[in-house]
Amino acid sequence: MRSDSRRAVQRPEPPADLDPLLRDRWSPRALDPDGAVTEAALVRMLEAARWAPSYGNTQPARYLVGPRGTDTFDRILALLVPGNQAWAHNAGALVVACAETENDKGPVPYAEYGVGLATENLVLQAVAEGLVAHQMAGFDAPGVTAAFDLPATIRPLVAVAIGVLGPVELLPEDRRERELAPRHRIPLAQTAFTGSWGHPFVPDNR
Repeated sequence: MRSDSRRAVQRPEPPADLDPLLRDRWSPRALDPDGAVTEAALVRMLEAARWAPSYGNTQPARYLVGPRGTDTFDRILALLVPGNQAWAHNAGALVVACAETENDKGPVPYAEYGVGLATENLVLQAVAEGLVAHQMAGFDAPGVTAAFDLPATIRPLVAVAIGVLGPVELLPEDRRERELAPRHRIPLAQTAFTGSWGHPFVPDNR
């Protein structure tokens, strides 16, 4: 079930004609410390990632998965920057997405792009589960490599906190404003062009 706290957050919504799965995706930090992320839900998220497209079907995405209460969770949490530790400890699971940069055929082309595609699938499946996911660059990637004895061909790229949305009051007071702040995106007219660069494909204010 989706938390009613989502409705209390005052933020502009994406266009109404987008699929609800896309409209509902955002990156909150206020996570319910009692909220559960089941193993079955995690498996579905990882399956969603596994079935993402990749260059030549190279499938470069690899994941370290730490459900709350496990040693893996604790070790990932310890490798987040302090600002992320302050809220991510309430996650139901912590995940680190990694890229396999080489396989038995040599360097894997577009490995980072493949991990991005796979991890967006994972995040959208989290939304489908009634959960939220927050992706983080703020973690110690070399520390992850050392702590989990990663091969030289595996590169940690992003950490993801997955959990149940909680009330904004769970956050320190100085972080609540950011949680409630309106979301902004560059207008479509500035991101999609046709004919020549800079000529909007859709010249509107969306």
